[in-house]
Amino acid sequence: MIDIKYLYILKILKNEIPNGNFALIESKDIIASLPNKYKLDIESISKALSYLERNEFINIKYADDGLYCLCILPKTDQILEKQIETKRKNSKIYWIIILITFFSSFIGSLLATYLINIIL
Repeated sequence: MIDIKYLYILKILKNEIPNGNFALIESKDIIASLPNKYKLDIESISKALSYLERNEFINIKYADDGLYCLCILPKTDQILEKQIETKRKNSKIYWIIILITFFSSFIGSLLATYLINIIL
């Protein structure tokens, strides 16, 4: 499983470079696009990009003082699609649990009312 910070970076790169060709991107742009909860510095961005390259998510042609020429590899699309699918599945499970909880509490209250009427 890939770290959430790397997923955010992949999403940002996918939005910046949608067609899969090589493009120039600055680390400052990546930092500005990250949520406040996951802010990284330039050095951490560099490490994250090298990690993503080692794991074949991106291909870096060259890097120079926070400026990167890179492209997105097909593995990135697969991991992002898998994450979306997992979110959908978790959402369905969440609603199923809510419905089961509602109906079981409703049936429990009906049984409690029935038992009280029998006792009294």
